[in-house]
Amino acid sequence: MVNIRFLPSRHSIQVEAGTTILEAARRAGALIEAPCNGAGTCGKCRVKLAERFRPFVRSGGEHHLTAEDEADGWVLACESVVTGHIEVEIPQGISSHSLQIISHGLARPVVVKPFFTKAYDHKAGETRIIAGGDVVAIEPGDRSARLFGVVVDIGTTTLVASLVDIGSGEERATASALNPQSLHGQDVLSRIKFASEPAGREQMHTELIREINRLIGQVAATAAIDCGDIAEVIFSGNTCMLHLATDTDPSSLGKHPYRPVITGGNHVRAHALGLAVAPYGLVYLPPILSAYVGADITAGILAAGLSEQQGVTLFVDIGTNGEMVLAVDGAMAAASTAAGPAFEGMNITCGMRAGRGAIERFYVEADGAVTIKTIEEAAPAGICGSGLLDIAGELVACGVIDKRGRFVRPDRSTLPEALRERVIACEGKPAFRIAGDIVLTQKDVRQIQLAKGAIRAGVELLLRSRGVEADQVDRVFIAGSFGYHLQARSLIQIGLLPEVFDGKIEFLGNTSKTGGQALLLNGDLRRQLEALVPSVEVIELADYGDFDQVFVGCLGF
Repeated sequence: MVNIRFLPSRHSIQVEAGTTILEAARRAGALIEAPCNGAGTCGKCRVKLAERFRPFVRSGGEHHLTAEDEADGWVLACESVVTGHIEVEIPQGISSHSLQIISHGLARPVVVKPFFTKAYDHKAGETRIIAGGDVVAIEPGDRSARLFGVVVDIGTTTLVASLVDIGSGEERATASALNPQSLHGQDVLSRIKFASEPAGREQMHTELIREINRLIGQVAATAAIDCGDIAEVIFSGNTCMLHLATDTDPSSLGKHPYRPVITGGNHVRAHALGLAVAPYGLVYLPPILSAYVGADITAGILAAGLSEQQGVTLFVDIGTNGEMVLAVDGAMAAASTAAGPAFEGMNITCGMRAGRGAIERFYVEADGAVTIKTIEEAAPAGICGSGLLDIAGELVACGVIDKRGRFVRPDRSTLPEALRERVIACEGKPAFRIAGDIVLTQKDVRQIQLAKGAIRAGVELLLRSRGVEADQVDRVFIAGSFGYHLQARSLIQIGLLPEVFDGKIEFLGNTSKTGGQALLLNGDLRRQLEALVPSVEVIELADYGDFDQVFVGCLGF
């Protein structure tokens, strides 16, 4: 047995020799970010060893660090096996508080007609709490005005909690954070694999509920209310996130025929999930469409009023999953694609989350000069998703990257000198120097192509399923926190969306949250959405015989 101590958290554990640093950290409760769930593909689980401990770690695998990093003592936790007693330094990454997370979004007008109400009985001097017409609790005194609900947007990467006064419909406070599950797996498939074992599911559920409780406590403190007055919580998230939030085995989502255990449109008891709200509190799960089109999308359908839109409307949520809904005079079809973690800055050489110092905007001037904008105007630290798409779009537009996704040779191009000198070799392969040591590599470009190709293929096949040509689309709604940071120009430049969508794109923001708020405030909308969902046809893109051909055709810029 060997002892491992993790700094600066001071977690320690005794494990068998031959255990990886990542495995030991998870057992000890020390958090090491591993978006690929230890597959050795992302290179993000870097930890540092003092020189005296390096002989007791054996590294291997296909993902290699630079010679300089290795000389400084950096290793990848997922590929480093421990053979003796060591101390491991975990670098302090981006905190939840520094992440740029959008909490606002398009909201529809809602008549306040909630599931929960309170009624004060003057004679008895007590307040009755009523849920769905039934009295579920009694409180002494007049507490009829103390009735609140929380909407939690459970994203794959981020969490947003919104505290709402159920009586007035007013949003009283919001708070956001990183989804702690993302430290173990950036995409949904990684989470499903991790949580298919009971211990993994328990860890995923416990960490998520702990963070949701922290956010609930934060918004309650901001609004100066008691958590005991929170009667109802709405969980709005994709299908996998709802499974993990309710401690439900998600393994069926990862194997054919991909059927969810949870279908939504029901309540579960909040205390049974460990939520710190009123003892009588309930959690409402909005209805879902399929294993990969979840409650966040049905909430978005509600917020955007897709069933009421005339003409042709395309709704797209861009993220680690690409979910999309096509509405033709209110009749809807939906699909999803696995875009992967590139748009979250993962699997990208200098990628990072949308935190302080992340490059979020990138422009190339006519003379080839480069302008960048970072979050909080801080010194450049890496590239987040919106910056990544800006960079790719601008480099394609000015000819640094060709339509096949390859960097041009500077000596054979007519690029301005300011751009030619930025095309460099990185570990023997072409790359573009953005700022300081921050580069975009050829591998990164391929990751962008795969991600954008998946979404574009989904759009093409969804349109085809309804016999709709791209130029017949009247409006394009881009939803989600990540989507809100994007620019229409970049989406079109890289070919994620067709050129004919130019001038038709509208960014809606966090419709998962605003749709959840509508469900919190009006019980009739729940019944309407529950009745609507079965009429939405889910298109399984993999069933198209030429899906691979369409996908390959969508890889080019």
